[in-house]
Amino acid sequence: MRMRTNFVLIDSENVKPESVEKLKHKHFRVVVFLGANQKRIDSAIVLAVHSLGDSGSYVQVSDKGKDALDFHIAYYIGKFSAAEPDACFHIISKDKGFDPLVKHLREQKISCSRVASLSDIPPLKLSEKANSKDRAADFYEKRIASNKARPATVRALQRTILSHFRDLSTQEITKVVDGLKRAGHIEINGEKVAYP
Repeated sequence: MRMRTNFVLIDSENVKPESVEKLKHKHFRVVVFLGANQKRIDSAIVLAVHSLGDSGSYVQVSDKGKDALDFHIAYYIGKFSAAEPDACFHIISKDKGFDPLVKHLREQKISCSRVASLSDIPPLKLSEKANSKDRAADFYEKRIASNKARPATVRALQRTILSHFRDLSTQEITKVVDGLKRAGHIEINGEKVAYP
C-alpha cells in the first residue's frame, strides 16, 4: 500500500509553528503561508523548513486584504487535491473560519483537518504513541466497537485501518491487525474477518 501525501499548510499569521522537523518524512509536504504585512519570520522556522528540502516551501501573499491568506490556502488545497486526489490536508491555524471549508472538503471526500498546532496533526499524534497495541485499541474503540458496518475481509480491514490512521506502512497495518487479534477483537479465517 502506498502512503498518502500529507500536505501541511501553515497560516503563519495566526500560529508560530513548532517542531517543523517532525515533518521530515517523504510523505509530508509543508507550505508556510506568509501574510502581506509579515516582514519577518523566525529564523528557527526558516531553518526547519529549509531542512525539508523539496518538501518545504513558502507562499508569500502579495496583496493585503481581509482573509487574503485564507483564500490562498483554499486555492492551494484545490490545486494539490486535483494533482493528488487521495492526499490528506492539514491546515495549521487557530482561525475557526477554516472550519466550513474543512467540512465542505470532507463532504467532497477530501481528507482535511484544521488544527491549532503541528503536534495535533493526526499522523504525528499517532506516531508519538506508535505502539501497535495502542493503535489497535484506538482503532477498535473508534471504528469497530460502536459501528455496525465492519470490514468483512482482511483487505477491507487493512483499507479501513489505513483510512483511520491515514499514514501507516503495510508493516504497521499488519501490526494493528495482529494487535486486534491478540486482544480478541477479531478472528481471521482465510480472507474473512469475524467479530466475536
